[in-house]
Amino acid sequence: MCRIRSHWKPRPIVTTEMPIEMPIWTPAPEAVRDAALTHFMAKWRSRGVVPADVTDSHALWRWSVREPEAFWAALWEDADVIADLAPDGRAYDRVLVGGERMAPPDAALGPTWFPGARLNFAEQLLRRRDAHPALVCWTERGHERTLSYAELAHDVARCAEALRALGVVAGDRVAGWLPNIPEAVIGMLAAASLGAIWSSCSPDFGTEGVIDRFGQIEPVVLLVADCYEYNGKRIDLKERVREVVGRLPSLRATWVISRTGEPATLHDIHGALHWHDTLASVPAAGAPTFERLPFDHPLYILYSSGTTGLPKCIVHGAGGTLLQHAKEHRLHTDLQAHDVIFYFTTCGWMMWNWLVSALGVGATVVLYDGAPMPSHDQTVLWRMAAQERITVFGTSAKYLSAVEKAGLCPAQEADLSALRCILSTGSPLAEPSYDFVYRDVAPHAQLASISGGTDIVSCFALGDPTSPVYRGALQMRGLGMAVDVWDDQGAPVRGDAGELVCTAPFPSMPVAFWNDPDGSRYHAAYFEHFPGVWRHGDWAELTAHDGLVIHGRSDATLNPGGIRIGTAEIYRQVETLDEIVESVVTEYAGAGQAGTDAQIVLFVRLAAGQELDTALEARIRARIRAATSPHHVPRFIRSVPDIPRTRSGKISELAVREVLHGRPVRNIEALANPESLSAFVAPRAE
Repeated sequence: MCRIRSHWKPRPIVTTEMPIEMPIWTPAPEAVRDAALTHFMAKWRSRGVVPADVTDSHALWRWSVREPEAFWAALWEDADVIADLAPDGRAYDRVLVGGERMAPPDAALGPTWFPGARLNFAEQLLRRRDAHPALVCWTERGHERTLSYAELAHDVARCAEALRALGVVAGDRVAGWLPNIPEAVIGMLAAASLGAIWSSCSPDFGTEGVIDRFGQIEPVVLLVADCYEYNGKRIDLKERVREVVGRLPSLRATWVISRTGEPATLHDIHGALHWHDTLASVPAAGAPTFERLPFDHPLYILYSSGTTGLPKCIVHGAGGTLLQHAKEHRLHTDLQAHDVIFYFTTCGWMMWNWLVSALGVGATVVLYDGAPMPSHDQTVLWRMAAQERITVFGTSAKYLSAVEKAGLCPAQEADLSALRCILSTGSPLAEPSYDFVYRDVAPHAQLASISGGTDIVSCFALGDPTSPVYRGALQMRGLGMAVDVWDDQGAPVRGDAGELVCTAPFPSMPVAFWNDPDGSRYHAAYFEHFPGVWRHGDWAELTAHDGLVIHGRSDATLNPGGIRIGTAEIYRQVETLDEIVESVVTEYAGAGQAGTDAQIVLFVRLAAGQELDTALEARIRARIRAATSPHHVPRFIRSVPDIPRTRSGKISELAVREVLHGRPVRNIEALANPESLSAFVAPRAE
């Protein structure tokens, strides 16, 4: 039951006891009329670019993948991209060269987007220079500080000058090992203004995790914090900083941001300087300057989770990131300059990069550093949403489930009337979480489950502010993204699950993998399974409403008796039970013996005071059987104290599978809680 703690009354609750074919939420007619997506269609219809019969989002999607050059050219203009102009007034030579072949961009005849264009990512994000709030920073203790757009531009200019003084030029790497604080945004924008490549990870990474990433890319400048706070505790980082700096010989300088309020002791850290002293020593800087570079010039290096080996260093280009995020913010999220957007993320997850791009719209970006539900204040994020009048609130499926399990009613904890959109990603959003949001969080808001990944620094499926929300489904495929679902033979699948693929190039494909000169690792990651087609690794299903359901990772799908089952199909049922906080499911093939039929093994983390007895096991199996099929019912159910997850919060089914079969988990530093694996033991026949 929810615990009522305030007298604020939410709007009337929307009934969720309805057939799955009925929408759980429908946008108001005036919201559809005023949406940027509606205006985008109308504008380009009036110019004869979009056909007259394209009057809804799904028709627009079909046109956008049929005519990609026309769509991305229209988006370039709609986003008002700042770029060098040729004497004839053109900003680029063509939209796409080599678009008939889906391959890594550096491959022979591979796709090249906007050849001839020269732009700067930071220039686009810093075009606003007034007193409007750009960054609002919160911690577990509440509001910490606010930077206006004018103040942000000033700090970026100073930081860029300090980088120049160190000889940083286009192509150099600048790394941040930082909490989610304004200095991370300032450092990224300053590096991007010079054409340097930004790469970041969060401070909860251990020494080996940092070296596994930054050691590959050899940064010349490192931004670090002396500590960070999580769940009411302050974690000192100075010892780890000393070790990391000593193992990165490429560094010319390390800038230390003090989070304690006390100057950090730096005498034994090579090349270390205080952040504030460094910026203060820079001669008074005017407006920032920007190095305009080719469309595909590297902007970010992001990392795969690394649970199966060293993390892949995925290089993303400035232009592709800029256009993709502009599309997702403006058209799919309906983000405008008056909006306030938040996403719970760390600097080690691609959603941080996605969030910061909202500066390009002129919106206010809220940064939060800390635990999402600290034990001393489980409602801090909802209080923050109320106080800052957040209009777009981004989080994970696991967080929404945890809030419900804790018995909280955010709609009665805080005034969430400003909230018009809730975004969820990180793992599939279960149907009961849709019910929870519309019952206890924001009955008036659009709930948009979105899905993509680090590989594309963006999304393949997103929200649609002009269409209904259906329980358990993502609303639509991303505009300009030729997303489909295929079976193992490469045939489109309808009415069943299959591999999520993208059959045509898109601008935010990685420009390269670092240290992959012949592109072989890049090709193997995406194009090996289906030649010439991007296989993303999600097990997905297209709905009757042209939306998507994500059933989990395809490399973690279960295969009992030759029937492929997505792990999310089981999670959706198990985690409806109050006794279970969360779960992880995998399969066990009898110590890896060839020919042994795999058995489903379910591990559950129980709520405080609960016990996994025969009655609860029976309820779990009955729930799964009734809602799915007998094939989904686990052969073994075990209780564990914690569930292993990556540092971006995703459950690691593969790590559990390796442990059960007695195989080592490679690069265990990629896990946020590797100690949890000790509780996972291969089941014995009962």
